Amino acid sequence: MTEQELRTELTARALAGKFDPNNPTQLETEMVNIIRERIQQPDCENGCLLDGFPRTVPQAEKLDEMLQANGQAIDHAICLEVDDEIVVKFAHVTNTDKHPKGIAASLLQERVNSEMNGKACMEVFPNSTLYDDDQVLEAMLQGDVQMAAPSLSKFEQFTKQFRIFDLPFMFKNIDAVDAFQSSDTGQAMKASMTRRGLLGLEFWHNGMKQMSANKPLNLPTDAAGLKFRVQPSDVIKAQMEAIGVSPQPMAFSEVYGALQTGVVDGQENTWSNIYGKKFFEVQDGITETNHGIIDYMVVVGTDWWDSLDADTRSQLATILNEVSTERNAAVGKVDSDARQAILDAGTTIRELDAATRQAWVDAMMPVWGQFKDDVGQENIDAAQAINANF
Repeated sequence: MTEQELRTELTARALAGKFDPNNPTQLETEMVNIIRERIQQPDCENGCLLDGFPRTVPQAEKLDEMLQANGQAIDHAICLEVDDEIVVKFAHVTNTDKHPKGIAASLLQERVNSEMNGKACMEVFPNSTLYDDDQVLEAMLQGDVQMAAPSLSKFEQFTKQFRIFDLPFMFKNIDAVDAFQSSDTGQAMKASMTRRGLLGLEFWHNGMKQMSANKPLNLPTDAAGLKFRVQPSDVIKAQMEAIGVSPQPMAFSEVYGALQTGVVDGQENTWSNIYGKKFFEVQDGITETNHGIIDYMVVVGTDWWDSLDADTRSQLATILNEVSTERNAAVGKVDSDARQAILDAGTTIRELDAATRQAWVDAMMPVWGQFKDDVGQENIDAAQAINANF
């Protein structure tokens, strides 16, 4: 199949109304369908595909060249379902080069597609192009996606234990978070949703959360009466209500527009999220509260995971563990680089002195009492014992 033949077939299918050529997702999907149909024909050998295409994992830059005439491009490798190779779809909501999760997912894809070629092929769908974090777990349970790394807040619908990660000022810093997640208590949480069909494999770090709004935030009383975008977490809603904020649950992909148009006044996020999505452009400044964390857990459906043969499962788990160790160790630099980039862009970063920080702590700490029965006092005690070492 030549490039011209592929273009001709795409044009014919567009004219027949099979897809919208102006929709990049539909265009990409139809192109992959054509290639898959061709490779399944009895006379198909390596020459079936375009010159320079590997048989199983065409690279994004080659596909980009094909799509430039349409003004479209894709940002992930395409897996062709051939022989016994399994396809692993990994969906996430961030960019691929400025965000800890996006960087880790891209590295995971690179290693899986290199080291497991012929056994497994990974497609990564960033920037909510396949599912957002509110949809991806249901899609996983339906078998439409095999791997994801939602923020830990998303798991509270399956088990309330994960609410501990949303409690304000629960952890001093990301090192304390890492130590808790590596403890017996933290590791046990990975398997806490298996009865609901989900299994956690690895924790991925992002960083500590900061506050921003369309006005200066120095004391918690400065936030009173404002509308803040939040993740759909009961703990985070209670945290915001404790400082007089009206919490507005909203998908991550919608936040910039909502801030820009005044649908919401402020938000909380990590440095890499604020920088990667350019929230700082439409806020008065950032207040460095370090009041909470945003972390993720790489999760799979138990049915799919158990269906893999032991060797494939072991190799995939090993690669994931090595990628997780490498990228979690680097998250501090990603975070600090993002903070510096925001500062370099001319954004005001407000640092809190000890007394002002304590005012934020005092305002939010009552939230712990509201959720201690859900989280488990023993888990809170374990986290605080670890905090004492940092």
